[in-house]
Amino acid sequence: MRSRKRTSKIAILQSSAILRTSEPKMEFVFDGSSMRLARVYSGLSLEEVSARVGKTRQYLHKLESGQSKPTEQLMVNLADSLNVEVEFFKPKSGRLNEDQFHFRKLFTTKATIRQVAIARGEMVNALICLLDRKLKLPRVNIPSISDIQSYDSIERVAEACRKEWGLGSSPIGNMTRLAESLGTVVTNFNGISKEIDALSVAVERPFIVRNTAKESVCRQRFDIAHELGHLVMHEGVITGDRVTESQANRFASALLLPRTMMVKLFPRPNGERLDWKGMREFKQTWKVSKAAILYRAKQLDLITEAQYKRGVITLRKHGEAHGEKDDYLISKEPPEILDKSLSVLLEYKGIDLNGIASELFVKPKFIQELTGFEIPSPHKKPDLRLVQ
Repeated sequence: MRSRKRTSKIAILQSSAILRTSEPKMEFVFDGSSMRLARVYSGLSLEEVSARVGKTRQYLHKLESGQSKPTEQLMVNLADSLNVEVEFFKPKSGRLNEDQFHFRKLFTTKATIRQVAIARGEMVNALICLLDRKLKLPRVNIPSISDIQSYDSIERVAEACRKEWGLGSSPIGNMTRLAESLGTVVTNFNGISKEIDALSVAVERPFIVRNTAKESVCRQRFDIAHELGHLVMHEGVITGDRVTESQANRFASALLLPRTMMVKLFPRPNGERLDWKGMREFKQTWKVSKAAILYRAKQLDLITEAQYKRGVITLRKHGEAHGEKDDYLISKEPPEILDKSLSVLLEYKGIDLNGIASELFVKPKFIQELTGFEIPSPHKKPDLRLVQ
């Protein structure tokens, strides 16, 4: 009896095992918007992807809009053509909206370029979220101040930020390092820097994208200060119009050149003549272009409108309207936090760029484009030097 009972119990277990193994597998949910994200990120049109996978543009549009579902083989082909893994096509939470992006010169930026920038921004945000889960990044310290009634109120906002950030009235030594110490991430968008100006993205951990096409360190510093202005003053506000851009410019000027120090230290004109020698020295101390110094002096009524215009004409005459000849004397200020974070992940957690690519469900080539770092070969020590 015991033997038969044992046999019966085993038979029941075997039967239940058969039932469990015969249960249908959970169907893979293909999200067309995730496919579109990968495609737009790569700057590819539907026609270009259709040529790679052997399907019509119309059919791929149906996939992206959720009107059709691909076969397993087509998903593999799409993943290979877009440098992602098949799992990338699963639905994603926390997608970004365009109103979270503070574009410079919004209305002069082509819609297609904006869409590529938004897709790049989504993937940078995904990378930052991954780093936040694995590392202890600096605390975000960006105050939100929306009561902007006048230029004088913007001056007070900039002064309040200087106090909050422990800057006093001194020159800002490294603008990129300041922004990253405040909890933001500063990065670049490889391949489209010439098409867009600097931008920032208002997410839980904000990030700022520099325009690397600008060779002037002074202009890049001003851009970062401008984007901090958007993050401080324009939370939930669609920017890019003349009003918000002017407000962010005023904040940047006031942050880089506090009015108390301008009044005290700006090299005053000798009669009607501007003190160019004094301005060159002033520039090296405060790391702000002569053009921005002139404009700030005009804002604070330290020079007349006529003196300002003559100064602008002089800069143009000497070919310094978009870049000044002594810019090279100011050291570059490259982003640091991504580089350091990736190095820490590798050294202390054994996660290299291939591992990060796997966690984001993308191919190594994709993560190389995203981070700007080289992917090492299998038996080679990883090299986190920036790709030139």
